[in-house]
Amino acid sequence: MVNRKELHPEDGPRAAYGAHLRRLRERRGWTQDELAAQTGYSSQHVSAVETARKPPTLPFSREADQALGTAGTADSLERLWNEIRYGSLLEGFPEYVGYEGRAVEIRLFQVGIIPGLLQTAEYAQALANSHVRRGSITQQQADERVAFLTERQAALVKDRPPMLLVVMDESCIRRPVGGSAVMNAQLERLAEFAELPNSMLQVAPYEIGERRPFDLPVNLLTLADRSMVAYTETHAQGYVERERTAVASLLTGYHQLQAECLSQADSVAMVEKVRKGMP
Repeated sequence: MVNRKELHPEDGPRAAYGAHLRRLRERRGWTQDELAAQTGYSSQHVSAVETARKPPTLPFSREADQALGTAGTADSLERLWNEIRYGSLLEGFPEYVGYEGRAVEIRLFQVGIIPGLLQTAEYAQALANSHVRRGSITQQQADERVAFLTERQAALVKDRPPMLLVVMDESCIRRPVGGSAVMNAQLERLAEFAELPNSMLQVAPYEIGERRPFDLPVNLLTLADRSMVAYTETHAQGYVERERTAVASLLTGYHQLQAECLSQADSVAMVEKVRKGMP
């Protein structure tokens, strides 16, 4: 115990992670060497993470959770890593993104803003900066949000990309974000998206009124094994749903929504009309 270094979890997220790791290890009665032997990492690596000299990683967190028996629990190191990595995001969203990257089909519905997967960097930055001005996040968190969105978009550009079906409320294309130049480029991006072979773009016009089945964003994923995952959110909380009945109900609502929407050709025509009407 002579070489035991005092930890200061209050120094920041990385230090808090290290202190938590030490607490879990000592609760097991293990030395750093013993934990290292169980994870495949060196004792020097374990020490460096505990003392915040090295940042934790997702693979390390998962290996340590398996060794310490904390996977899927409130003490999970992976859960703490997610909070550090995605702390400015809604709870539940990082879990959803893990599924999104493996989906073969993605269905989205959005109200008010362009869906993240179709946002230009300038549009996304304008939205993030607005949160900074309101004091809800820091500039660093805003930049992290935009970088994270770029990672999500890049993950969908692969040899066999997923089918991406997007329904947007008309408010998404009519709400100005970032000024006319940013919106013009964003609407042009939507028209380009509609030309892709793995895409479907539809606008839910204001005229459908009460026939629109959703008032909040809805994401539906189909995975390679044909199982489905749903993600919905409120202003303060995101929810991942895998229960078949709940997901099936959302899918039915999505199909009903598509039936009320403009066709893709008419949707693109509306987007172009709005774009050309800008100064």
